[in-house]
Amino acid sequence: MNLQISDHHFVVTGCNSGFGMAIAEALCREGALVTGIGRRQDPLARLHHLWPEQFTPLQGDLLNPQTLDRLEAMIAGRPLHGLVLNAGGPPAMKALETRPDDWDKAYQLVFRWKIDLVLRMAPALRDSGYGRILFIESQSVKQPHPLLVLSNSMRAAIAGFAKSLSADLAATGVTVNLIGPGPHDTPAIERVIAYRAEKQGESMDQARTAMEAAVPVGRFGKAEELASLALWLLSPLSSFVTGQTISHDGGTISGLFG
Repeated sequence: MNLQISDHHFVVTGCNSGFGMAIAEALCREGALVTGIGRRQDPLARLHHLWPEQFTPLQGDLLNPQTLDRLEAMIAGRPLHGLVLNAGGPPAMKALETRPDDWDKAYQLVFRWKIDLVLRMAPALRDSGYGRILFIESQSVKQPHPLLVLSNSMRAAIAGFAKSLSADLAATGVTVNLIGPGPHDTPAIERVIAYRAEKQGESMDQARTAMEAAVPVGRFGKAEELASLALWLLSPLSSFVTGQTISHDGGTISGLFG
């Protein structure tokens, strides 16, 4: 299938590993241009080495507004076709294990910088008459995870923002969607495995095996599988899909509208 994104320019955050790296690589394979952001230089350098004409790295911490300033300066004057907002989540905790400063950190990590970045980038997409904004969040938007109260809460707030933004931009040619991943074999799953292992007196391998067995398809997802869905949502082919939270969860959401 021709996704019609050759030479389209996308900003992708969290490119050091997991979903961000997989999406950046998949975009480059389709001939797209990617400005990729990550905290560590080595993974960014690897992507640039593989696709020197397509992948432009920006090392920086998304929680620092200066990183967003640098991004704006880097892409100034270049057409922008899409924005992928992706980053790691807060620690695994139950509700009564949290403290107020845990919530402050989770707000900054999951919510605050994404709103800042969208408010900076969305007007240019709107004015150009075309664009794709895609949030990579969690299945907990639809079915909260018992060990991830911080993520449950902050990602639900992102879903509310994305739904509202999609209505504001629907007539402009800009779509706004959210992918809700279930358990995937990425670095992010390790914090949940570690929490379970500690609380239940299991080894990491035992906890991983039990968690995979609980997924109806019998395994964790792969970042590359999610990236294939992301690419379609970032393409012109998805122009009639906006304001949606789409699960990528191996069947783990039990509700009718999972």
